[in-house]
Amino acid sequence: MNIVLLDKKTLGDDLDLSALATLGNLVNYETTSAEQTLERVKNSEIIISNKVVINKEIMQQSPKLKLICIAATGMNNVDLNAAKELGITVKNVSGYSTSSVLQHTFSMMFYLLEKLEYYNQQVKSKTWSKSGLFTDVSQPFSELSTKTWGIIGLGTIGKEVAKMANNFGAKVYYHSTSGQNLKNEYQHYALNDLLKNCDIVSIHCPLNEQTMNLINKSNLSHLKDNAILLNLGRGGIVNEADLAIELNKRALYAGLDVLAKEPIEEKNPLLNINNPQKLLITPHLAWASFESRTRLLDGIIKNIESYLEEIQL
Repeated sequence: MNIVLLDKKTLGDDLDLSALATLGNLVNYETTSAEQTLERVKNSEIIISNKVVINKEIMQQSPKLKLICIAATGMNNVDLNAAKELGITVKNVSGYSTSSVLQHTFSMMFYLLEKLEYYNQQVKSKTWSKSGLFTDVSQPFSELSTKTWGIIGLGTIGKEVAKMANNFGAKVYYHSTSGQNLKNEYQHYALNDLLKNCDIVSIHCPLNEQTMNLINKSNLSHLKDNAILLNLGRGGIVNEADLAIELNKRALYAGLDVLAKEPIEEKNPLLNINNPQKLLITPHLAWASFESRTRLLDGIIKNIESYLEEIQL
């Protein structure tokens, strides 16, 4: 079997791929552009893609292709209907990143809640050195135990965030974007009510027709002053231009790990807000702890192994 990994660089340089190489003739590409995809796919039985798009045209021109392994949970980079029509198996990996995303959610929240960027600069600019005081409390912060936390999307990750927030003493509420998940141990709020009543709002839902542009100029104004908005779901759920305007208007904080266009475009208005300390942006890395990526690789290997077992039966 010829196995092609189309975007190895997204898995990092620290993973051992030797087990993957035992399953077939493995060829690795650091990255693959849209123009390069067909040439690299057409003679392979198995391909592995994190974000490289595999459309119907590519599948139709790749007669040997039998298995597409998605190096992620989301499957929107593959035309699933076309794959089914052409008899191509598609497998993803789920559940590998929950702990990593949970950890990053709280890292972002505490960074903003405790004004860590401000205090880091106070020290490095030597302002603290010149103050003559043993401490600096010029930007007061509060304890999480006094806060209300609203979760948009109470799935696997959302539930873990809820548990951890509860452990810190925060009161937890949630909003179901599908309108189906209404029976839980936490109180459900309509979206606007959630935004109005919570000090921290974190997004953990998928991107779909219901969630595209979910947070925008029509409801950002409902957020409390000094509220923290976190998006660890998908880019496109938060309207970035509208968020930039709202951040410039008043005391509001935001942490984004995902953006509508990745990597971020230089013209993105979020890069030019008046007070950068109110905004934390990380490059879609919440999922990417070493342990999480190791579990992802293990999942890909198991998917290939199970497929090979199936065709040998």
